[in-house]
Amino acid sequence: MSEIRAELKYSASHEWIKLEGDGSVLIGITDYAQQALGDIVFVELPEKGEHLDSGAEIAIVESVKAASDIYAPISGKVLELNEGLTEEPSLINNSPYDLGWLLRLLPKDFESLDDLMDEREYEAHFKED
Repeated sequence: MSEIRAELKYSASHEWIKLEGDGSVLIGITDYAQQALGDIVFVELPEKGEHLDSGAEIAIVESVKAASDIYAPISGKVLELNEGLTEEPSLINNSPYDLGWLLRLLPKDFESLDDLMDEREYEAHFKED
């Protein structure tokens, strides 16, 4: 069973968002997504300072099975990248919600967070996949 956390928001393409106290958000891929990918061996992230549009590709995650595009659940400016993934991409497999986050984003608007799924909606969604 995949872990789903109540404090996070989720996209249909299996990204999660965590609202931080400073108004930024952390973005990563869900436990379900990392399990489906298998052992992650490489992560390509965007540039710090780059503006990302909702639905645009923000990263590429390569596993022993395949390479997968990761999409921006909301629009905003990249504030920080998880540099630890460069040396240890398996952090996504081992800790998808804590150490395996991809990037920190300053949202263009907070209303777009309302368009994302809560944990119950996401659980129902991934069971359909």
